[in-house]
Amino acid sequence: MLEPERAIDRLQAAFDPPDGYRTLHAKGGFYTGTFTATPEAAALCRAGHLAAATVPVTVRWSNAGGNPRVSDEEPDIRGMAISFHLPDGTVTDLLAQTSPRFPVRTPEDFVAMTAASRRPHTMLLWLARHPSALPAILAGAKAKAVGRPSSYAEIPYYPLHAYRWVDADGNGVWVRYTFAPLGRREDRPEATFTGPDRLRQEIAARLAAGPVRYEMRVQVAGPGDEPHDVMSVWTNARELVAGHVDVTAPTPDPETRGCAVVFDPTRVVDGIELSDDPILRYRPAAYSESVSRRTRSREE
Repeated sequence: MLEPERAIDRLQAAFDPPDGYRTLHAKGGFYTGTFTATPEAAALCRAGHLAAATVPVTVRWSNAGGNPRVSDEEPDIRGMAISFHLPDGTVTDLLAQTSPRFPVRTPEDFVAMTAASRRPHTMLLWLARHPSALPAILAGAKAKAVGRPSSYAEIPYYPLHAYRWVDADGNGVWVRYTFAPLGRREDRPEATFTGPDRLRQEIAARLAAGPVRYEMRVQVAGPGDEPHDVMSVWTNARELVAGHVDVTAPTPDPETRGCAVVFDPTRVVDGIELSDDPILRYRPAAYSESVSRRTRSREE
């Protein structure tokens, strides 16, 4: 298994981020909002945010790479991380991206792919050695996952990892999430936004006129659908609307005050269980190493 220290070394070598920033998803902004679950979700899962009427959320939209000064005009995968703040004071997170499928199964392959993606010729060589990644890459191309979106509010985001929902009686089902945008072209602000930070400027103007809304949809796995392999395609799943996320306003970046905010997809609460997906299980150790470097650089 690739050591977390070595993984962060290789990712930072690929992007060469300034001290104090995330290794990946370095450029991003924080927002506040609410989440309201549907009765269908509450019937399948006893987690507090699915049983409560409405709970607060913290959202971070971001670019995927490790360059905090990248222009929004550059094509890139975008991220949407969400922390759900439950009534009992606990928190659970989901991390989503614009690519609908994940192209690798192991942390080693993810690090190698991410480093290779920095240059077209090295990415082509990597794909030649990893042909199993091609269907996911093509699915991402079809979905325009690497693009120049007009707004954060008009593109879907996919957490990709599967989780087990457990109901009040202890029965469980495996689910995968999608955050489907309800924003439309008709909702766009009248102003035109250009330049390196146009997405943040556009979403601020849009939020000034009202909330940005997403449907949280889940696929409920059927017979033969594999929850422990992030590359698996579910062919027998049914879909339901599990709730709605309403993003309401920008909020000051708490990291400017010296703290390191972590969105961790393994931070779950009673009623939600992790799969044995190797990449999901690896993430906390990698995040811990990245956070340690961020905070250490600020102290020096």
